[in-house]
Amino acid sequence: MKHRSWDESAVRRARIRGSMLGGAIGDALGNPVEFLSLDAIRAKYGATGVTGLVPDAEGVTGRVTDDTQMTLFTAEGLLLGSARSRAAGSPVDETGLVREAYLRWLDTQDHPDPPAAGGAGHRYGWLREEAWLYARRAPGNACLSGLRSAHVPRGDGRPDGTPGPVNPDSKGCGTVMRSAPFGFTGLAPERAFELAAACARITHGHPTGYYAAGAFAALVGHLVQGESLEAAVLRTLHLLSRYPGHQETTAALRAALDLAGDGEATAEKVESLGAGWVAEEALGIAVYAALAPTRPQVFYVDQDGRHSHPDPPRTPVEAALLLSVNHSGDSDSTGSLCGNLLGALHGDVRLPHAWLAQVEGRAVIAALADDLAAEADPADQHPWSYCRRAGPRRRGPAGAPVL
Repeated sequence: MKHRSWDESAVRRARIRGSMLGGAIGDALGNPVEFLSLDAIRAKYGATGVTGLVPDAEGVTGRVTDDTQMTLFTAEGLLLGSARSRAAGSPVDETGLVREAYLRWLDTQDHPDPPAAGGAGHRYGWLREEAWLYARRAPGNACLSGLRSAHVPRGDGRPDGTPGPVNPDSKGCGTVMRSAPFGFTGLAPERAFELAAACARITHGHPTGYYAAGAFAALVGHLVQGESLEAAVLRTLHLLSRYPGHQETTAALRAALDLAGDGEATAEKVESLGAGWVAEEALGIAVYAALAPTRPQVFYVDQDGRHSHPDPPRTPVEAALLLSVNHSGDSDSTGSLCGNLLGALHGDVRLPHAWLAQVEGRAVIAALADDLAAEADPADQHPWSYCRRAGPRRRGPAGAPVL
């Protein structure tokens, strides 16, 4: 385990927290406009589209969707896997534990409140007790049907570009939108890529679906380590080239990178990358929105008073998040992915606090991010145990728990 300085550990944890919270902000921004065309968004909210969090169809502002829900359960599954592996002194079935976490998410879609354990082996952990997670927010069909199968992919194999047995033709963005936490684990980029790809095959068998998930995990991992976004994309492209069948994912990332160098960002350029309903398009849109230069903020005074353009004023992070959701397509997923990237790049300190304050489940999201960061990078060098309760437990000599 690498020993980090106080500054290094603080920055790393801020990036992990930022990625989780940033994803939730983007999700909440995109949720109310997910099924609207760009013309409809502009007709409803003005020429620049949404300029901040707006109420959803039920009049509630700040709600997150299945994107944030599944990201949280990914993080919990990885957290449990890491703690159990460390306690056992040997590897555990990480894909099996992540699948069990996804089954706990499936419970939130099938039940109005936490069901009794009733002998179900997956019903443990504290996240399943969070009542606000028991809400259906347009979950993907492949995620739902895939989890009802019994398939657990091997997590120690190298992806070979062949379709998986579960939903072999599906490459929906449900793979990539839940995969940021694989980049928080401190694993080497190749290992994070392959673990994310394996866990994507729990629900989606199309190679592009699982390669996009792996690429996103590698991207986030590079950002958490302090790489620039452009460097992270280039490194991820190099990693992708090692795997057969990578071409669709590679093409989407290259298109986003090239377009980001083609002048000021616009919604029309976003739409040239697709709608985001499939994994590689959602990944490309998120990378483009996070990387492309947005219109500089200008302030001026004339006889009518003080003005700003764009109006209302926005920071570069806010501008990127708004770009990622103002399009005809899967706005909550592209917003969530873009927020994951921006948070990993800038940390939580650069996130728009006025938006963050309105996001559903903010405290739980931040707590889980902190738990996973502490598990992956225990700067104080204490062995923590994440068992079946919220929060860590210390372990005494010979691994005995200290309660």
